[in-house]
Amino acid sequence: MTAGATSQNATTGPRRMIAISSGKGGVGKSTVTVNLGVAMARAGLRVGIVDADIYGPSIPGMLGIPGNAPPTMAPDQRVIPSEAHGVKVISMAMMTNDDRPAILRGPMVTKYLRMFVSQVAWGELDVLLLDLPPGTGDIQLTLAQSFPLTGAVVVSTPQDVSLKIARRGLRMMEQVKVPIIGVIENMSGFTCPSCGDVTHIFHQGGGEAIAAELGVPFLGKVPLDPAIVDSGDDGRPLVLTRPDSPAAQAYAQIAAALVDGHAGTDGVALPFDWNMASDVGRPVPVPATGSAHDIPCALDHTAAGLTILWPDGDSRTIAIRDLRIACRCAACRNEMTGDRLLDPETVPLAVSATRIWSIGNYALGVAFSDSHSIGIYSFSALRDMQGAELEDV
Repeated sequence: MTAGATSQNATTGPRRMIAISSGKGGVGKSTVTVNLGVAMARAGLRVGIVDADIYGPSIPGMLGIPGNAPPTMAPDQRVIPSEAHGVKVISMAMMTNDDRPAILRGPMVTKYLRMFVSQVAWGELDVLLLDLPPGTGDIQLTLAQSFPLTGAVVVSTPQDVSLKIARRGLRMMEQVKVPIIGVIENMSGFTCPSCGDVTHIFHQGGGEAIAAELGVPFLGKVPLDPAIVDSGDDGRPLVLTRPDSPAAQAYAQIAAALVDGHAGTDGVALPFDWNMASDVGRPVPVPATGSAHDIPCALDHTAAGLTILWPDGDSRTIAIRDLRIACRCAACRNEMTGDRLLDPETVPLAVSATRIWSIGNYALGVAFSDSHSIGIYSFSALRDMQGAELEDV
């Protein structure tokens, strides 16, 4: 299977796939993920969690799942996830001992991550939460390219440095067309159990301010509570041990906000993997809605080229040879200067597309009859491509 393709079937995958991200470590993102997942399960939803922090997995411990119990295999060779408190979980921590580090290069990390999402016997899920490591690197990009994420939630503390780095994480998700569901401000204030006074240890209001600045929803504040740490260490999240506490109620309110809406787009169902020769996997067209959404409503492939219908009703046809010449992969373009490395004269006049697949929420992958198949064509770039203008794209 070529880069960017996935064998996951949209009809059997989770209805919502939500990435929980942060710009930096130490903001309590995994604790937030666990409590949100258990709160959703308590509300009657079928929930799974992927511990996508391959190098520093922590989800199983917070849910009381033994780290020395490797997952078993189903008859179809899919991994059977562990389960605790009504939440299904897969994590690297289940495959290594507590004191054994995961020493892996980038390609192996990518392999494990894709396996955790698409080769696990999740069954029917309403929500799959992806607990991402901090940063904007391989794992974040792999998820955005490989799976049609419903959206991303960014967790930050009110501290200025945390908010600045969180902004970068938000911008990264925007660039790969992952919808930003909202911002969560964690550790927003400590309430003294004796006098009731609130002390804002990491400042206050920063999460709400950055959400307003970037035009994304503010999902809520989770106050500091020593019981959050104790319950996590005991493997019983706060929403179970102290459901009436302010922090647990904040988790429950945020969980409810995450599962209300955020469930669809104005374009074809993702993911898809369309084989031109057999016509298997052709995305089912949907009517244009008049919106400005970037996901195509319909794709058609004829001798004239690839025709794309957009939600706003705009339709255009791109000749396949022009599409091949416009490829911006590292083999066809200089990554630093953007200069073309591909000589158009070497592209056959009769080059054709053999396969087209979706890449995340933001692009198409195209395999050509000249054996080239590593280019990524973002939806925004495809909207700009027409006829002779392709030579300068």
